[in-house]
Amino acid sequence: MRKKYPKFVYEKFSYKISDKPRTRTSTVRGKNLEIFFDFHIKPDIFFNPKIIIRNINKSQIKRVGERVLNNLVFHLGLMEIPSYWKATCSPEIEIRAGFLNPEQISFWKDLIINGMGQFFYENKINFTQPNFLRIISTFKNSSSKTVFVPFKNRHLVPIGGGKDAIVTLELLKKQKKQINGFLVNPTKAAKRICQLAKIKKPIIVRRTIDSVLLKLNKKGFLNGHTPFTAVLSFLSVFGAILFDYKNIVFSLEISANEGNVNYLRKIINHQWSKSSEFERKFKNYCKKYLAKNINYFSLLRPYTELEISKMFLKYPKYFSVFSSCNIGQKTGKRWCGQCPKCLFVYATFYPFLERKELLKIFGKDIFENKKLLPVMKGLLGQGRPKPFECVGTKKESRLAFSLSLAKARKAGKAPYLLTKIK
Repeated sequence: MRKKYPKFVYEKFSYKISDKPRTRTSTVRGKNLEIFFDFHIKPDIFFNPKIIIRNINKSQIKRVGERVLNNLVFHLGLMEIPSYWKATCSPEIEIRAGFLNPEQISFWKDLIINGMGQFFYENKINFTQPNFLRIISTFKNSSSKTVFVPFKNRHLVPIGGGKDAIVTLELLKKQKKQINGFLVNPTKAAKRICQLAKIKKPIIVRRTIDSVLLKLNKKGFLNGHTPFTAVLSFLSVFGAILFDYKNIVFSLEISANEGNVNYLRKIINHQWSKSSEFERKFKNYCKKYLAKNINYFSLLRPYTELEISKMFLKYPKYFSVFSSCNIGQKTGKRWCGQCPKCLFVYATFYPFLERKELLKIFGKDIFENKKLLPVMKGLLGQGRPKPFECVGTKKESRLAFSLSLAKARKAGKAPYLLTKIK
């Protein structure tokens, strides 16, 4: 495939302000910023993904300026590349849409190699071979330097629908900070969280995957995990600059630093773009090449997933709306009860919540699901790789299950999975 498709080209980007269509709840026509990218895998594959930023006005565009806006849009396109490049893993990526210096090229190569680690592992790709990936920039004008843009000292919080962002919102509210939500393709859970947190006008982004990619996947082209938090990071910087927010506050924990499996002498981490390593590298890149005075950080970085679960349980008003299950959010069930994420979150809640509350949240006792025994062993580090999901460290899982078992024994009856803990 790499021989048949030798080069991936980021041809160009474009954008326009368009009318926002009326909805059932509003007859007011606003404005959207529509962004388009042109990708070409030589010789004959073309992609045209699209991003829409909702509720934009011309004064916001004018405040930022065309030079800054072009640079930001160009970078959004760079961050879209992994999702499409992975179809063929072409040995060369050519950047024609804008200029990248050697330091920037090094950043992007590092992001692809580390952020796509799970993809390489699951597709059995040797990404360590010489000349596996070459990135070149053929754009001649290198004058797009980062500028200082004044921002209001407000806080923008990316919200996906899970418990972590809720903890961040509540901590910031307690500190009397001026906050808003940032939602990409918002789920029902994310919207309800905003309502309960009294966020009236969150910033909403619609990100559309080109249907050509989906058709290629059905034909057998390569597919797999991409670093979505990295995508969210670039989008949030774009949103913060457009809507005048100095602080971008993520909800990433220290647990994300632990990898899943060793492959080709390299640790593969499903959560690499949530790790401290990526946060540090992105923060440096942002200040140097996007906006000097944007403050990007994770409020929850000092904490483990287990600690964050205990913090979240202080806010019962969110119990009926939040969802950390990716499968459940897609199917509308909130919790599928079958995946590593459901089992891990359940285990971190079990020691601290009454059974009645647990069943109200999850709908069933997940510890009674016998099919999850291999998943539990993976979480505990018992002969299996840690599941490729956003879960805590093996040490945290062992503590959570140990606390759960102690509670169950005290109650006089342990559910199935807890009886299988070695």
